[in-house]
Amino acid sequence: MSSENTLDDEDTFKILIATDIHLGYLEKDAIRGNDSYNTLDEILKCAKTNEVDFILLGGDLFHENKPSRRCLHNCITMLRKYCMGGTPIQFDIVSDQTVNFNTSKFPWVNYQDENLNISIPAFSIHGNHDDPTGAEGLCALDLLSASGLLNHFGHSQSVESIEISPILMQKGNTKLALFGLGSIPDERLYRMFVNNQVTMLRPKEDQDEWFNLFAIHQNRSKHGPTNYIPEQFLDDFLDLVVWGHEHECLITPSRNEQQLFYVTQPGSSVATSLSPGEATKKHIGLLRVKGRKMNLQKIPLKTVRQFFIQDVVLGDYPDLFTPDTPQVTKKVENLCYAKVTEMLEEAERERLGCPLTPEKPLIRLRVDYSGGFDTFHTSRFSQKFVEHVANPKDIIHFLRRREQKEDNKDEVNVDYGSLLKTTAAEGLRVEDLVKQYFAATEQTVQLSLLTEHGMGKALQEFVDKDEKDAIEELITYQLEKTQRHLQARAVTTEQDIDTEIQRFRDSKKNTTEEDNEIKEAISRAKAHRVEQGNEQVDADISNELDLDSDGGSGPSAAPTRGRGRGGRGRGSRGRGRGAAASEPKPASRGRSQKSSAATQNRSIMQAFQASSQRSSRTSDEVIIDDSDEEMPLMKTTRPPPRPAAASSSSSSSFTKYSSQSQSSKGVAFDDSDDEDEDPFKGPSRARR
Repeated sequence: MSSENTLDDEDTFKILIATDIHLGYLEKDAIRGNDSYNTLDEILKCAKTNEVDFILLGGDLFHENKPSRRCLHNCITMLRKYCMGGTPIQFDIVSDQTVNFNTSKFPWVNYQDENLNISIPAFSIHGNHDDPTGAEGLCALDLLSASGLLNHFGHSQSVESIEISPILMQKGNTKLALFGLGSIPDERLYRMFVNNQVTMLRPKEDQDEWFNLFAIHQNRSKHGPTNYIPEQFLDDFLDLVVWGHEHECLITPSRNEQQLFYVTQPGSSVATSLSPGEATKKHIGLLRVKGRKMNLQKIPLKTVRQFFIQDVVLGDYPDLFTPDTPQVTKKVENLCYAKVTEMLEEAERERLGCPLTPEKPLIRLRVDYSGGFDTFHTSRFSQKFVEHVANPKDIIHFLRRREQKEDNKDEVNVDYGSLLKTTAAEGLRVEDLVKQYFAATEQTVQLSLLTEHGMGKALQEFVDKDEKDAIEELITYQLEKTQRHLQARAVTTEQDIDTEIQRFRDSKKNTTEEDNEIKEAISRAKAHRVEQGNEQVDADISNELDLDSDGGSGPSAAPTRGRGRGGRGRGSRGRGRGAAASEPKPASRGRSQKSSAATQNRSIMQAFQASSQRSSRTSDEVIIDDSDEEMPLMKTTRPPPRPAAASSSSSSSFTKYSSQSQSSKGVAFDDSDDEDEDPFKGPSRARR
């Protein structure tokens, strides 16, 4: 249209925004296996149709930390299909790219690589599903970055402090500063914000001419005292925040009245849980930026599978049945059948005229049976809808209202079954379960060396990231550090040792030192496998790994860990190459015995008296040198002190308040499909 040609001129940035694509989710499911791939194809096709300048992804591009071969192949195929071509790039990057992409072996944007032909560059931060792991700190996004298909930014390598350096872009007269921060554990990032350890760098010149866009992937809603990031923690010079990780689609920008910036939450493009937040209609955003004004257009996704959810409280139907009614279970089942049928009819009506929408919807009916009602057989009930729904195994979800928790005065005989019995545990993390367990057993069953946070983090790495050495290395690392502490304190008696260990453990709770120890232990777990030459190969690439039969030769050599179960190699019952045939069977799956039983069962006193200790490793400190960048940057800490006297805009030392006090921001949001209206004539932001 004519108005579209007028709006999308040489000064207007066009950015496609999407978050939480979760590529590869349920890829082995016969019905839902291709949902995430179809939606990514639609998103990239939309970017090419609208001729955007670049794509901005807000984390969790992949659902698994180690995506399968099929998942990587599909992603690379689609990125090559839609993002490569001969269309010229209309904007320039004027910042120091060696700082922006400091974790890459090719520290420059992919479209400036002379060996590549990129038509739509894609920029992405990592999420909590595809975050960097291992000694090298690599993730699946780094594979795409090394291949030149995607630009991975926002990766912070330090746990002591974070400096966020923006990617400075310019198109015509419009200047855009793109900030990004990949996923970090919420408790740690919360503490770093409180301690003023998070710094956002800004251009020293013409600060009020830059549109500041920030991509973040953290908890936005409060899940605990420090298990989220309040919007008030972010700097107030920002114009728009793209918030990832939250799956509910709240893409219409909402204004933070305290910090005076806007927040858009695109949500996920595929439903990864059957919760109410996933039931909202899925959208992506087309952001236009011209000068300091912006316009965000919502684009509904057509390939997303429909999802309907309802809540039924059986106590709200006294006219139909009560717990004492004859055949009440059959009547409850009939009510649920009617509710599911209604949702299926609604899904069929909405699907008319949308051929891209999958045929079978997702249906969830949450039934509250509090008040003495009984449940019925859900599998038999689901058989009635096998041909009509995409999730026949979990249509019905029974729950009861949480009853009043009784006080456990008997600390010895604790009924753990009653403590852990909850209505629903959807979305609960392993780390949270560990904290809940030790909170219930604080007085009777207590950790001596480790903290609950450390044990929970190591267990989470073991479960989610398949780091099988994480727990053992954390225990070994804490044991060594405690031994050195006791030697420095010259503690000798057993009673004094127990007291000093307890005090030393409590002093590290909820501190940066605790985070450093956890990260160091996980790094050592990865490095320990590398040193032994037992780096595991991805199961999708090689299922037939032969072990070196001479790797554990010699009477004192520790047995190497092979693929398969236990310490044995290929071929069970002692015939393999992984361990000697005379070795006893290992006690745990996937773990070789690294020391004798006497060594493993030694007490703290015996370990303290041992003469040999393994030296600890220190993490490298990352130093970023931005002395040769084209656009000089300045550092702004939170909260910076106000200058005593007002300085001019040409001064060499700006604060984030001095530039914002003289500027105003204009915004306009387009919720309709009318493209004739000029979005840049919206109301201007109030002056600060």
